[in-house]
Amino acid sequence: MIKELNNLKNPNIDNDGFSLNLLSNEKYIVLLKKMITVRIAEEIISENVKKGIIKCPCHLAIGQEAIPVGMSQFLNASDRVYGNHRSHGHYISLTMNTYGLFAEILGKKTGCSKGMGGSMHIVGESHGFGGSVPIVSATIPVSVGAGLAMKLSNSKSISVSYFGDGTSEEGVLHESLNIASYYNLPVIFVCENNLFSSHMHISERQKFDSISRFADSHGIDYAVIDGNNIETVLDTSKKAVKLARDKGKPFFIEAVTYRWKGHVGHDDNIDVGLQRKEDLEPWKEKRDPIARLKNALIKENVLDEDSFVILNEEIYEKLNKEFAQAVADPYPDREQLLDTVYYR
Repeated sequence: MIKELNNLKNPNIDNDGFSLNLLSNEKYIVLLKKMITVRIAEEIISENVKKGIIKCPCHLAIGQEAIPVGMSQFLNASDRVYGNHRSHGHYISLTMNTYGLFAEILGKKTGCSKGMGGSMHIVGESHGFGGSVPIVSATIPVSVGAGLAMKLSNSKSISVSYFGDGTSEEGVLHESLNIASYYNLPVIFVCENNLFSSHMHISERQKFDSISRFADSHGIDYAVIDGNNIETVLDTSKKAVKLARDKGKPFFIEAVTYRWKGHVGHDDNIDVGLQRKEDLEPWKEKRDPIARLKNALIKENVLDEDSFVILNEEIYEKLNKEFAQAVADPYPDREQLLDTVYYR
């Protein structure tokens, strides 16, 4: 049982040996574009929260892009993925619908949830994204329920649940792990351990800092990985998806990462005066998941610095145009209030 994250939580770890062996060069470029898209989309959101154009609370995951992009590589539309209050990257990685996300955050009728949900209630059913909610750990039992339905219907689909380290302090996670283990459900639990639950470092909240110890207690296979290394994320995700899809068994991935922004909003700190200056810059400089993939592609002569700059500029221009269109879009009509309320 792994109890301590050790070097994985140290932003100054040796990064040598980052190689690209799992996919073709073309697919790595696609993944790089996805990661840049997630990053720039959230940077645009951050800028417009600061300007006051975006009014709803926005929980950003800048710095964590490798995890949802790597996992989404092995998922399909019949699978069900569930997020949390910090789920822009989960949604974009599956749908690439940045326009729908912008419009939703702005409360427009063209949004992915018809302008009714904001940043924390996003959905993309046609692409397998079952939804996200602001309540910590609330979608975890939903993902387990989806896994149970898949097992009962003899489906080869799987369920994926994203959550942060703070979720381990909610009882429903442990109940969900127990049920998934007991019934052998095809559920992948993905803990994005960014070391902070809202405003407090994990060392101030728990005796040990590895969340996967709870999976081990329930007899669920697990892996503790560098969540900012796209190759490691891909390798682990591939194995987890195969186990869940072929064997119908649960798996727990603890991906150690670090968010560059505070708990909510555009500020780099944790919103209640806590400063992260000692850790934040090393994580940006040495553990940036996009820079690490870019450097690996340059080393393999698949990419050069100029092409990388052009790629960023093209994506930034596209997303800025989408955001401007979303700003100009209409708000929902009063008559639409009951359109998305269902009963059976």
